[in-house]
Amino acid sequence: MNKKRLKDFWNKEYKDPEFFALSEKVSADLEKYIRFMQREFGDDVFRPGVFVLDLGCGNGRNLIYLADRFGVSGIGYDISEEAIKQAQKSSAHLGDRVQFAVRSISEPLPLPDASVDLILDLMSSHFLAESEREVYRAEMLRVLTPDGFLLFKSFYAEGDVHARKLVAKHGAGEKNAYIHPRLKVYEYVWTDEAIAEYFEPHFIKLKEETSHKHFSKGRPNKRRSIICYFQKRP
Repeated sequence: MNKKRLKDFWNKEYKDPEFFALSEKVSADLEKYIRFMQREFGDDVFRPGVFVLDLGCGNGRNLIYLADRFGVSGIGYDISEEAIKQAQKSSAHLGDRVQFAVRSISEPLPLPDASVDLILDLMSSHFLAESEREVYRAEMLRVLTPDGFLLFKSFYAEGDVHARKLVAKHGAGEKNAYIHPRLKVYEYVWTDEAIAEYFEPHFIKLKEETSHKHFSKGRPNKRRSIICYFQKRP
């Protein structure tokens, strides 16, 4: 992954959005996850004392929402200085309970072992190259508590004609990866096999959802995504 190119891209997006509609409201994916977790684990699954790590936090909207609504604490990392600046401004009322810092999620995390109850990865880690994903997984497993949780969302290759074409025409030299022709950044797209190999030895899958089927000429024609609710294996 070209970190400078990625950082420059996201700094520009957060200053003057061109490719993405960036919101300050909590994501619908997180709201749905909260409802599931409360049904399965009780209303107090989110509470003061719970520590949340938001990897690729952007403007901090999801972590700030959890802190405001449930009193959790946590930290968010993002490669974009502009995104972190916005997150710090929006979270000023929370004091030290929530922190945000500029950091690449491809690097080791400056957090103690077994110190995190929930990790959020909502469309962030697909920018990581193969070797970086290995470090990323090892660090997630290290910092998560023995029964900690992971909310994961990323691009999904199955049934996505466009993704297959990107890999075929703009391959990045690694399986299921490409250099985006417009964004000029590395992106990885997950297959069912890759998800099973990467996550299942270390995590229990509580739930999985995929977006619409992709059609090359008909509708819908947006990229497919997959979202998984994981719990760390004992």
